[in-house]
Amino acid sequence: MLPSFRSAPLGPIKQKLLSRVAPTGVERRFPERDIIVSKTDLKGTITYANRVFLDVAGLTEREVIGAPHSFLRHPDMPRAVFALLWERLAAGKEIFAYVVNLAANGDHYWVHAHVTPTFGASGEIVGFHSNRRVPHPAAVEKIKPIYRKLREIEDNNANRANGLAQSRAHLNAILAQAGVTYDQFVFSLAS
Repeated sequence: MLPSFRSAPLGPIKQKLLSRVAPTGVERRFPERDIIVSKTDLKGTITYANRVFLDVAGLTEREVIGAPHSFLRHPDMPRAVFALLWERLAAGKEIFAYVVNLAANGDHYWVHAHVTPTFGASGEIVGFHSNRRVPHPAAVEKIKPIYRKLREIEDNNANRANGLAQSRAHLNAILAQAGVTYDQFVFSLAS
């Protein structure tokens, strides 16, 4: 089951962040040595964001803590990838993925994300931890047309659930044709 991102009423700053800013088409970059780090609770609400995260996203700690992590989602990012991400995390598994995020001013930035569940003392999942690094440029160029096709499938279906299912089926067909798992596919893009 996918988490619900609305757990409590949001203040005016966080509510403003959730309203869609128009993408500018300008790509932001950050130094290769930097790592974007964030932590969330079980519902995807941000509980921690490091300075790199705040600087790249153009936000303050006050603006992000308590906000759903999904407010960074760029409209070009396929829902199928996030569905796979949440499925893997709910099963207690890590996932690597290429993600395009939206900064507060509408600029975008690509990351190679490594997302893991955080486990409590009894072994239960209590939250999630994400480290994001600068992606290899060749990998981004290879993933862009795939993401475009997945979004096209999702957007051209009047029924959101059907669009998501068809998009996931297309992604699974790509993996089957390549004869690889999702993780193998992600890592193969950088070579």
